[in-house]
Amino acid sequence: MAGRLVAPVFDVDSSDNPIDTYLPQNGNRGYRVSRYELDLEYKVESNRLTGKAKITAVTTATVSKFAFDLGPAMNVSKVSVNGSRSVKFSHQRGKLKITPAKPIASGAALVVTVTYGGTPKPINGLWGEVGWEELTEGSIVASQPNGAASWFPCDDHPVSKASYGITITTDSPYYAVANGTLVRKQTRASRTTWVYEQPEPMATYLATIQIGPYEHRIVSPGPVPMKAITPPRLRAQFDHDFGRQPQMMDTFVRLYGPYPFASYTVVVTDDDLEIPIEAQGLSIFGANHCSGSRYYERLVAHELAHQWFGNSLTLGKWADIWLHEGFACYSEWIWAENSGGATAHDKAKRAHTIQRGLEMDLQLTDPGPERIFDDRVYKRGALALHAVRRTIGDERFFGLIQEWTSKYRYSTVATADFTDLASRFGCPRSLWDAWLVDTQLPSLP
Repeated sequence: MAGRLVAPVFDVDSSDNPIDTYLPQNGNRGYRVSRYELDLEYKVESNRLTGKAKITAVTTATVSKFAFDLGPAMNVSKVSVNGSRSVKFSHQRGKLKITPAKPIASGAALVVTVTYGGTPKPINGLWGEVGWEELTEGSIVASQPNGAASWFPCDDHPVSKASYGITITTDSPYYAVANGTLVRKQTRASRTTWVYEQPEPMATYLATIQIGPYEHRIVSPGPVPMKAITPPRLRAQFDHDFGRQPQMMDTFVRLYGPYPFASYTVVVTDDDLEIPIEAQGLSIFGANHCSGSRYYERLVAHELAHQWFGNSLTLGKWADIWLHEGFACYSEWIWAENSGGATAHDKAKRAHTIQRGLEMDLQLTDPGPERIFDDRVYKRGALALHAVRRTIGDERFFGLIQEWTSKYRYSTVATADFTDLASRFGCPRSLWDAWLVDTQLPSLP
């Protein structure tokens, strides 16, 4: 009698091969998430978060056990899989491991509901504390690179992009904003529920909720609607410091291609922040970035550019972070030369002089996990792009960028994707070896 073929059974504990060596504990195998639906309640005064996460996925192997990333501050009370509570689960060392009653076949629907709660805290790592954090009044979420698990169970790696529905109920005096479009708002007694829909695929680290004593304004009706969510006391400073955002948007749309999302929102917290924060469809700045002097306008350009480079086009592995930060840094120079400031070449020459005085031990396409936010990654990435521009000329360079943002819209990308595409626009391989692989700083063309 002929033997019957049996599909291999995937077990979460059977793979010791990390998805990304820069974040070996993050990401999970055996499924692909297509949608997160988060129904959350947050009490500002006590910093208490409770929630129910419905995660819709498809299995990529036969799974007998699977896992989500979830920080230790969250406690799980219930789990169901495809409507069944006949599951076992454990939560330790940042992993929620789930064992259904029987294995689930490859290619099958996987709908997991997790009920959980706790006092959210940032996740500690090489890059400090990232994730959900308290403000003086309210909260802030800054999840790059691995902080999403501080507030919801997820497949916390940028290669895993999905649509989101985010419902957040909080104290009525506070404004709550999340990714996407506000589709419903309802106030009952002292609590207000905000419902947001984010249809475009989004990496987990770009998911966010911002809560604070804010006012909401439309600062530009279009063609890309632009909104401000700020403390009332900072209105005048915001209007000056962020006043040229519509022209900035027009410049980037002209040079990079269509803006990839429905609208763009800037949140300014009532607290100071060390650096601005990117999220999909919005950026978050601190009160200190509203100085009334436009001193931080380069950062306004930087964060807006991330909507193309980082949010629509998202790296598949953190070693390729120059594809985010090099492009965003170069966008600062692009905005300067298109707004009456120094040319990008002048900016590049100054940056090149500074970089020549720094240690030459960084490979741009593999900086090491502890150095993914090293300023040399930002500046060298921008210099590499300027070298391409100087080599192939403006017409072909911006044609390359527009093809890049169009071909890979909402996708996961790698350095090889960009260099292969650039070769079609006349960029020589030797340029990439010099700028992306060699640790020595090349001369500017």
